[in-house]
Amino acid sequence: MNLEFCCPTLFGLEGIVADELRFGGKLTDVRAENGRVLFTGDRGTLIWANMHLRCAERVLIRLASFPAFDFEGLFEGTKAIPWENFLPVSASFPVKGHSLNSQLFSVPDCQKIIKKAIVDRLGAHYGISWFEEDGDRYQIQFSIMHDQVEIFLDTSGAGLHKRGYRANANAAPLRETLAAAMVKVARWRGRDPFIDPFCGSGTISIEAAMIALNRAPGLMRTYDAEKWHWIADTAWKDAREQAISEVRTGVELDLCASDIDPEAVALARDNAGKAGVAQFIRFETADATRRAYPEAGTLFANPPYGERLLDKESAQQLYRGMGRALAKSDLRQYYLTSDPEFERFYGYQADKRRKLYNGMIRCDLYMYFKPVTERRPVHGNPSGRADATARRGTEPRRADKPMGRNDQTGKRERTFGEGKKPFARRAQQEGRGEKSGFAPRDKYAGTQKKSTPYRDKTANSKGRNPRNPEKPRT
Repeated sequence: MNLEFCCPTLFGLEGIVADELRFGGKLTDVRAENGRVLFTGDRGTLIWANMHLRCAERVLIRLASFPAFDFEGLFEGTKAIPWENFLPVSASFPVKGHSLNSQLFSVPDCQKIIKKAIVDRLGAHYGISWFEEDGDRYQIQFSIMHDQVEIFLDTSGAGLHKRGYRANANAAPLRETLAAAMVKVARWRGRDPFIDPFCGSGTISIEAAMIALNRAPGLMRTYDAEKWHWIADTAWKDAREQAISEVRTGVELDLCASDIDPEAVALARDNAGKAGVAQFIRFETADATRRAYPEAGTLFANPPYGERLLDKESAQQLYRGMGRALAKSDLRQYYLTSDPEFERFYGYQADKRRKLYNGMIRCDLYMYFKPVTERRPVHGNPSGRADATARRGTEPRRADKPMGRNDQTGKRERTFGEGKKPFARRAQQEGRGEKSGFAPRDKYAGTQKKSTPYRDKTANSKGRNPRNPEKPRT
């Protein structure tokens, strides 16, 4: 059976998912669009994509695409799909979706129409009018954009970012698919040291270990399509055995995950144990701005953004500390943050930036991979100014230091030499004005508008000049 698939992705990850399908899945008909990737394949492709894709959110079967401007068009287009080839008589088929910039804008009404169309089609095929829906789940999804309807069948169930190893997370967890994308963008394959100084729940280091070991991310979880009657159970079993046989063995990895919070380190260690990669990762409790870093390798960091953890000023102080510790290091560095001023506080311009989305938060991946000698400092780095401000607040002023602009005490204590008086320059200017015979200048002089005399029509009728009544007109 030839099927058309659609994989929704986080914005910015479409190209990475397309490469996974081309190189890992050996597929040729792959098309990347905004927020999704389309491709074609068979049942084996369905199983492989669910089990091996690291950066996709789901694997959907696209059943139909048609225009609909009213409910009748939506009903007929949905009923034309051969639902009997996919749904058994006992299937549970809930419907959900969204509508954007379309005449059919009511999502609940669209759900009812699509559900009714499926029931009519299946009722005519099975010869019944009521479905108990007490069997396996076949999740139906629809998308209506600009009056174009697309109907999908969800094969994944839970999102693919739920690998099965992270039962608990910290206050601001990083999605697994985005963590894997960071490692893939850096092309890290386990040949050089790896360090994550803000490990949190350990997501980046765990995903990096799985990539280096070539371990399929979906080995530990189940999928809705595993229970479907038209996909053999042995196909899923064979796919898992094949994935296990492709895992690299005898590999030595140098991965370090650290955090300033001991509870976060314990959580990361526990999640790595559930993922089966704890023996490849070294966990430490350390301050990211003061710890010792290796001379070479790759650093991945998802520091606080100032939105869910810390406040914005504290997060920017953290960026400044990372700049002092690592700006002149030979480490290749990758920082994911939503702060657009990260480079200014870090102190150096990134060699490259990539726009990504952490959930609904728009972020940038700042990449530093060029030699230290080629890094460009950011003009107007606020670190020196902030340090001077901090010193002024803690260090006492010297007694013989000249008066500063904001030193009010110094103004009262200031003395003048013999023959010099305060405001001497102003006195000299006023003296010059009096000596030259001119009165001191009034600051309001010349600012008032000259008034025009009242024009007397009676005077004008006798031939008098209105500006000078004594002078006749000529």
